[in-house]
Parts: sequence; C-alpha cells; structure tokens
Amino acid sequence: MLPIPASELNGSGALGPYWTFYHAVVAEQLRRWLPQRPCLLLDLSGGRGRWPVQAAGAGHHVIEVVDFRRTPDTWLRDASNRIRRVRADDLGFLPDASVDAVIAEERALSLELMAESTIEDVARVLKPGGRVLACVDSLVLGMAIMAEQNYWAHLCQTGTGEVMLVPWPDGSITRCFSSAQLRELLADAGLEVEWVRPRTVLSPSTVDHVLAADTRALNWLVRTELEAHPDDDDTVGIHLVASARRPG
Repeated sequence: MLPIPASELNGSGALGPYWTFYHAVVAEQLRRWLPQRPCLLLDLSGGRGRWPVQAAGAGHHVIEVVDFRRTPDTWLRDASNRIRRVRADDLGFLPDASVDAVIAEERALSLELMAESTIEDVARVLKPGGRVLACVDSLVLGMAIMAEQNYWAHLCQTGTGEVMLVPWPDGSITRCFSSAQLRELLADAGLEVEWVRPRTVLSPSTVDHVLAADTRALNWLVRTELEAHPDDDDTVGIHLVASARRPG
C-alpha cells in the first residue's frame, strides 16, 4: 500500500496536518545537527527550502546553490545578509576543503540520478571533520509509487541491491535508496557515516489523531519522533536521512 498518495507529496491536500508535523521534524533535526559555532555551510537543496534561512538565523554563513534546472522560491528573505545564492550545476566554483558543512535536503541526492558524482564533489569541498546532512527518497516510497502506477512487473524484478529509478506521474524520475545503499554511497565517497534513519516513522493517521485531540501536541510529537532513533530501518518512512563526516 502506498504510504502517502503521490498527489499528497507536495505538502497539501488532506494530509496537511501531517506535513506540518513533517516540516517541524525537519527543522528540529536540523537545529540539533547544525554546528554550535558559526561556520560556512553549503546548501544543495535547490533553492526551494527553508534550511538556509534557519542556518543563517543560527549565525552561520550559507552558500545556497540554485540548480539551473529548477526555479527557486523567491518568498524567502535573509535580513542578515548571511546567505549568498549561486546558480550552478556543479561545485566546480568551490576549492577543495572550503566549507564546514553541507546540507542536501529536499531529496537533492535522489533528484541527481548520478548521485555518486555529486557526493564525491561534496566530500571534496568539505573540510576535514566537516559533516553532511542528506535526505533521499526511500525504497518504500519508490515501490509504492510504482505500485500506484501498476508497474507490477518492474517491482517483481527489483532487488534491494539494484539502483532503483522511479518514474513519477509528472514525468520526472528520482532515485530511491535503501539504508544500505545510502551508507554505501557515502562511504564510497570517503565519508564516515554517523547514522542513517527514516525521517519519520509516525504515520499520517497517528499524527492526525493526536493533533485532532490536542493541537498543542505538535512539539510532543516531534520529540517522540526524534527520540525513536530507528537507525537503518528502511521498512517505514517515505524518506531516509543520513549524517556523515569527512575524516580528519
């Protein structure tokens, strides 16, 4: 069964309360992950996320890479002048070991079908000891999207060790990962994996039920989610999130 219908994956529709919870989890997870001292961050989330503004608000300087192939949101503003936007399709404009941390949210590595090349470039520009936070589409989501489109034959031929490229109803294609594949992707680039886990394990129905009973329960739900720590469990959740470090 599809965990969340494809038509609901843009954050609107009947699952609005769930997406409010989801984005609250993302924001709190990033808050906990960000370096404590001010530093230089690279954001690869495509110019569509809130993460550069959140990082700048925490005192960091951010280079936000806006992909030529996607239109960035224009409603976000940075009053601190800590965010610099760069339109580029690779990281060739950055020298080796030049940034302290990299944020690859908004499923950035899934949108890059050759994710190996992207993560190798990420490892190159990270300073020794620098970290990367990345979010990808999970195999659970990929198989569900294919089932929704009746690609049963393709599902029968899909093994967990194979690269899974998923056609979406809008004609786009994304790459979905198991936790083992995500670990391998990061490790092959020379990064030390700190953890891999589903972004959320609480179901939309659970979130809706709790919030319907008490709208003030959002913070409690977020804490419950982040304290679950289901490391390497890729049997639930539409997205996987990982943290890795460059040795040194």
